[in-house]
Amino acid sequence: MSSSSLSGPIQLTPSRPQSSRRIALLIVISLAGLSLAQAAIAGGVLPQGGHYVAGAGTIAGQGNALIVTQPGSTRSVIEWSQFSIGKLNTVNFDNGSGATLNRVTGGSPSAILGSLNATGSVYVINPQGVLVGPTGVISTGGRFVAATLDVPNCEFKTGGTLTLAGSSNAKVVNFGKISSSGGDVFLIAHDAVVNAGTVSAPNGTAEYAAGQQVVLYESSSSRQVFVQISSKGTVVDRGTTQAAQINLETADGNIYALAGSGSRIRATGTAMRDGHVWLVAGDGHVTQQGTIAATNADGSGGTVDTLAYTLTLKNDASVQAGLWNVSTPSFVIDSPVAGAFVRSLNAGTSIDATATGTKGASGDVTVLSNVDWQGPASLALVAFRHVAIGPQTTIRNTGSGNLSLRADAAGIDNQGSVSNQGAIDWSGGTGLVSSFFDMNGGTSPGLVMSNPDWAVSAFGGPVSQYTPYKLVNSLTDLNNINLDLSGNYALGRDVNAAPPPGTFNAPVGGFPSNFQSYSFFNGQFDGLGHTLSNLSINASASAFAPPGGLFSAIGATGIVRNLNVQGIIAGPATLGDYGILAGTSRGIVASVHSSGVIDLPVAGISVHAGGLIGDSRGLTYRSSSSADVSTLSAYTGGLIGADEGNIRQSFATGNVAANGGGAGGLVGQAGSFISQSYATGAVTAEQGVVGGLIGQNVFSHIEQSFATGHLQAPGGGGGVAAQNFGPGNTQDDVFWDTQATGTSVAVVSLAQGATVGFAQGLTTAQMGMPASFGPNYDFGPNGVWLMPAGATHPILRWQLGH
Repeated sequence: MSSSSLSGPIQLTPSRPQSSRRIALLIVISLAGLSLAQAAIAGGVLPQGGHYVAGAGTIAGQGNALIVTQPGSTRSVIEWSQFSIGKLNTVNFDNGSGATLNRVTGGSPSAILGSLNATGSVYVINPQGVLVGPTGVISTGGRFVAATLDVPNCEFKTGGTLTLAGSSNAKVVNFGKISSSGGDVFLIAHDAVVNAGTVSAPNGTAEYAAGQQVVLYESSSSRQVFVQISSKGTVVDRGTTQAAQINLETADGNIYALAGSGSRIRATGTAMRDGHVWLVAGDGHVTQQGTIAATNADGSGGTVDTLAYTLTLKNDASVQAGLWNVSTPSFVIDSPVAGAFVRSLNAGTSIDATATGTKGASGDVTVLSNVDWQGPASLALVAFRHVAIGPQTTIRNTGSGNLSLRADAAGIDNQGSVSNQGAIDWSGGTGLVSSFFDMNGGTSPGLVMSNPDWAVSAFGGPVSQYTPYKLVNSLTDLNNINLDLSGNYALGRDVNAAPPPGTFNAPVGGFPSNFQSYSFFNGQFDGLGHTLSNLSINASASAFAPPGGLFSAIGATGIVRNLNVQGIIAGPATLGDYGILAGTSRGIVASVHSSGVIDLPVAGISVHAGGLIGDSRGLTYRSSSSADVSTLSAYTGGLIGADEGNIRQSFATGNVAANGGGAGGLVGQAGSFISQSYATGAVTAEQGVVGGLIGQNVFSHIEQSFATGHLQAPGGGGGVAAQNFGPGNTQDDVFWDTQATGTSVAVVSLAQGATVGFAQGLTTAQMGMPASFGPNYDFGPNGVWLMPAGATHPILRWQLGH
């Protein structure tokens, strides 16, 4: 585009879509008040009338160049009567790693048609507008900021967070090339920001914002520009923008992300920044066209966030990323939206489409056009209120993608429902279909076609390919699980489970139906990563008290997963099973993490107490506890009191204090299979002996596990177990830290016929070296174990979300 294509100012109509012709006109606008004659005059000069008003430095002319020198990493302010650079002219800022703010006080806009170079950061502040012409080239080592909004000198000199403000109706427009090799590029105006050229910030962010007041933060990991006071301004990107992260923002105006062909809006990420694109107009309109791409530095998919009051997705709109979050007050998936979604999903981009219910909108998600894709990408439709699939409408996946339909997204018991009047076809897919609805609402599942070859996971996944869940959003909802102990439930939000003052929580499952059996929970409970806090359980001395915990007893077909639970269990119990999650479990507990305190100070006949579960005969997988457990009874463990089941990839970090014998950092008494698990909490006892992993080991098979917690008891401590009963099967890939535990023996006491096994003691230094653990511990990129820098022992890879 040549400079002759520049026209005079046009009037903008924010907060509503504009025609393609109107958009084209907007793209070629110049600055408000910048006529062709003004641009031509500005193009033949160098900046004039410059003098330092804060900081120090020199300004010197050298032919068709201007040299601005500023010492070291200082921050200075220069005021100019005009700041324009002609086509063949150059301005060089030798400002080290510092920053120079150039404020234009005259009545002319800035036209940069030549070259502007800087070793550090450069700010060009001109309320009359800033134009980078087609021949303009800007290259900085630090930030480049072009703005019609101003910032106080003292604030700029201090550095850190800057607040820019102004009401000029001028614009910031780029037709040229702007690059920052080590920093960011910010284009900020009250009225309009247009990029129709090239912007590059491979190690930082490129952010365009329109507003009356804009805050500019310093962040090495996220976006830095936030519109505080709106202006109904417009942001247009029809050029090429490539940066680690990209942000287009106007609170209540229009955003036109017109990528065109070739994914010209592309975030590439760095080691510190994930690849991320934001299109933010929460009270305005976003028009998205062409392909927007976001990848992380390691090549994995990044994130694109599209937030708008109203949204237009053009016929060729798509996103190539790991995740596309797109939200409006209400969401209708019609043909154009479905087309954009299908193109993105087929490109491997998972989509979360949310109806927020703001601005008085219904907050419903309605699907009126088919969404049919292949591959692993997943689709989540999230509604403040209802989700509805219309008649003659099909959602289909023939790959491994998942579908999630979520009503009552805020978890406020608003009777949100999920209704399917069309079809959900997963007959050729291997992923999951889940619907979540308010416990006081409902679901109409309609036609759901499942894959006959779909297989159930052995590690706590859903038991069928399609699962409808009732949402638990309150203590009342939690108690209502007792009305159907075989149902499917999900925690809709973090829930404070604190009971009324002077009372205690009743465990889910309540009291035994008779004195011989429990009321087992045999359904599914998915915490969705939320936390249930302030649970308070009374450990009664009654002989008829039920097992104590969030759940009294999890049955053989019961599954609890993806949950954090925090609470306290206390009281004079002399028998029974107690754990923060469950008193007893015969089912599957997967990805559940407990914290809090268990305090049972009375010597008991038979008490099983564990930070997570009191007595387990099922599977405990990828779970943990940091709860401190204290009893005067037989079997006390940091994770499980007594276990005859299967423990895999789990750990305990809480401290264990008990009466003796049956006290272990992981399990009090174990006759089970234990693999890839560990304990780090201290274990103490008033009498007898204690174990780093297990108190009493009864025929357990133990592999790829270790203990590091300090052991203290009158009879001493065993790095693996206090006592072995029977031969057992402790492998040679089981270890304990001889220095941290304070013991050089694996097992203190052996019953007749029992063996020690093959566990090995290591020093603390050796525990911090992967090579010490032999070939069975996989520390590879996809292995089970990780050794963080500076760590004194391995951790499980899933702990860091890998």
